[in-house]
Amino acid sequence: MDEQVLSPMETIVAYENKNNIPSDWINYAISYASPNGFWQRLERGEIKLDKEFFQGFNKDLQNERAWKEYHSNFRNSKKKLKDVANPTQLGDHVSLKAEAADTKPTDPDRGAQGSTANGDKQTKTEEHGSDPPSLSILAKDTTIGDPVSLESEEVAQGNSDKPAPSSQQSTASSSPSPPEATSVLTSLPPLPDVDGESLFWSMMDHSRKPDPYIFPALLRLEELSSDKRPILAALSNTVIFPPGHPYNRLSDSSGSDPRSHFDIFIASAEVGMRKPDPAIYRLALERLDKLDKEKGGSGVHAEDCMFLDDIGANLKTARSLGMSTIKVVLGKTWRAVKELEQATGAQLMDETTRRSKL
Repeated sequence: MDEQVLSPMETIVAYENKNNIPSDWINYAISYASPNGFWQRLERGEIKLDKEFFQGFNKDLQNERAWKEYHSNFRNSKKKLKDVANPTQLGDHVSLKAEAADTKPTDPDRGAQGSTANGDKQTKTEEHGSDPPSLSILAKDTTIGDPVSLESEEVAQGNSDKPAPSSQQSTASSSPSPPEATSVLTSLPPLPDVDGESLFWSMMDHSRKPDPYIFPALLRLEELSSDKRPILAALSNTVIFPPGHPYNRLSDSSGSDPRSHFDIFIASAEVGMRKPDPAIYRLALERLDKLDKEKGGSGVHAEDCMFLDDIGANLKTARSLGMSTIKVVLGKTWRAVKELEQATGAQLMDETTRRSKL
């Protein structure tokens, strides 16, 4: 599970840099195939992680139409990334790159992952008087291939999606093609050669390493006294590894079972749904509500939950349901921990880290 671990998005960035692949192409291609691309189907548990998956995944990464639209809508845009990014979907690949243009993360900051947070204590107290808070936390893993801010990308699309004129029209018309469209068609480079299988396993390996800020914060939340500790839940887009594969062991590189840190753990491949589908969020709310009532609480509503994620579409769904959200920025996960401290009133960073980030 990836809520407390490093982001596989980092692996994609490194792979693109190493192989001279245009920035964001891989995530764009995966997103383009949504909702029924091979990556999305794997995370819903609809297909097996086998040879056929990797063949299909490679096909999604070699989609010529997606490559053309990537260049016409995004790569060849004259607009700056900050102008193209959709502020309603913070954390998507466009917004993340816009932020990266401002500041480069230091090596200790590497890693971004959705994690856990708690709800609004003041609101809960107002609703239930002196009852102990039954606040909930929905944790996440970085989800590759979630729908990105296509609306924002369309800003720069221009006329590139207009159908090409017929040969008769081309001969008779005195109006030349738009310069932007001509540029895209005449300068389109060949599709990058992406080894989907190698990339996949690199991502899985990287995402098993604990995040240096989120994971310690999770442990500190666990240690809070019962009257202050929120319900901790993980809402994770996952895959099912082949039988006998070492990743089937629940322990991560730290030697602990990630699921053991949560009261509720929902894995997409086990329930047949994945973020940002609202249905999986509603399932999480149902389980949170049930558990809170079993503990003597009055139940959990979306307004009681704080949802952390680094994918814009996932955050957007959470907000649409009434949850509070914290954006986890790639390479700057400590910022999310600071926001979480403000929301919970708990100290979730050690003093050395706090002083270095003030």
